[in-house]
Amino acid sequence: MIIIPARMDSSRFANKVLADVLGLPMVIRTALQVKELDDVAIATDSYQVVEVAQKYGIKAIMTSNEHKSGTDRVNECANILGLKDDDIIVNVQADEPFIEKEVVSKVIERIKQGISNKEDFTMVSCHKKISSELADDPNHVKVVLDDNSNAIYFSRSKVPYHRDHYLDATYNGHLGIYGFSKKSLNMFCRLGAAPLENIEKLEQLRAISAGLKISMVEVVSKSFGIDTKEDLENAIRIFG
Repeated sequence: MIIIPARMDSSRFANKVLADVLGLPMVIRTALQVKELDDVAIATDSYQVVEVAQKYGIKAIMTSNEHKSGTDRVNECANILGLKDDDIIVNVQADEPFIEKEVVSKVIERIKQGISNKEDFTMVSCHKKISSELADDPNHVKVVLDDNSNAIYFSRSKVPYHRDHYLDATYNGHLGIYGFSKKSLNMFCRLGAAPLENIEKLEQLRAISAGLKISMVEVVSKSFGIDTKEDLENAIRIFG
């Protein structure tokens, strides 16, 4: 099941999940990008989003307006839908209307491995190589990996710090897609917010703080999250 959290309250871009993207509301275009991979549901706190989803024949579930993170909203939706412990759940952000199917597919395949291997905790995300210039932007989250492609840390800062100042250095840019087994999703949400999560405003640090493993898969992607109207204009220039 692919669940797309879609809250209406956005400080930098009001009502952005319903912003027009090449003739479709943003959250609808995101849903249509991935609907061939699995069943799709939108988890929202807005009756307006529900009505729009129904217009396009996409399942939408009303959730609490008190969630602090998208993953907590996804978990409530998964519980409402009665998904089982070994079911695969992928959290795709509503502001990724041009996310490639291949990216989400690689996350799904890694979750299947974790479930097959009976891992105690299966959480998967993805990263791509980005330039030093892009890494300067705090909106492009960076991830540091260990030798087994597990996340060590995520930050808005430019990490790892290149002491020798290599101008051609590349960084691992994080894509905000998260995959879980249903059992692991419940475990993650029971942890509650962690201090590091609150500092960086990055929910994945909740798992890192608790000593839980986040498996990372490397992908090739031109997509990016749309946080501002300027981001949307740029995306339409690129993908339109």
